[in-house]
Amino acid sequence: MTEPVTGLAETVADGIRRVLAPNPGPMTHWGTNSYLVGTREVVVIDPGPGDDTHLAALAAALRGARVTAILVTHAHRDHSALAQALCAVTGAPVVAFGRPEEGRSAVMRTLAAEGLTGGGEGVDAAFTPDETLGDGDGLTVDGATLEAVHTPGHFAGHLSFRVGDHLFSGDHVMEWSTTLISPPDGDLAAFMASTRRLVGTGLATMLPGHGPGVADPDARLSELLAHRTAREVQILSALDDGPADLGTLTRRVYTGLDTRLLPAAARNTLAHLIDLVDRKEVIATPYLSMSAVFLRP
Repeated sequence: MTEPVTGLAETVADGIRRVLAPNPGPMTHWGTNSYLVGTREVVVIDPGPGDDTHLAALAAALRGARVTAILVTHAHRDHSALAQALCAVTGAPVVAFGRPEEGRSAVMRTLAAEGLTGGGEGVDAAFTPDETLGDGDGLTVDGATLEAVHTPGHFAGHLSFRVGDHLFSGDHVMEWSTTLISPPDGDLAAFMASTRRLVGTGLATMLPGHGPGVADPDARLSELLAHRTAREVQILSALDDGPADLGTLTRRVYTGLDTRLLPAAARNTLAHLIDLVDRKEVIATPYLSMSAVFLRP
């Protein structure tokens, strides 16, 4: 697929435009995709990073329309940081699942209380929506119904948004990469459950927060589930070689990986280990943490 032009509102489906933010990188592909749904009435999905150029591009694309809501899939800065500035320009409320820590599982709340912090993409710690949406809640834009689908995994309060047979999948499902799962914000068990839930729901396309659209959602969902299952097998096999700390285990599993990507790989490995410890397939000593030594029972 041809890379979109930064700052240009491009039609990607009937009644849906994409405006690409100028923040390309190894975690963001060509940048953040901000979506505009509707024509006379418009909902903005993921306003993107705090960037004045991107704000101006969105304002230009929205000229002449009434913006009814600014939806945020999750509170990572590359998706949410521009929300309040766009609110000031349009007068539309910022709508999301809740504050960044909301929706965490009991084990993630415990790990956060013990000092585990997120890593990788940058939590927008001050993010506070004006209004909240939960799973199954909806709103109407230009006569079409937009439904919130709670898809925790990459982020506890991650929402995807369905319009017809399109799903705005944020960072939960992308075509070009698997998603980073970085505890305590990310949760592997939740990711697997959310992904299984989407299979067979009649989606024609997914429009992710980064990179090109997903043309065969069920096939991509199956790939992601298989990938995580295979990674679990790799981790358990690596532990058969003996106990290991997180860094050692990550290097055993991610052989040949660019060293710049090892921190993100370690976060994904930790997500698997937390799930395996919870299922009693792995032991963490002296207790579950980033500095623990992991071994098979």
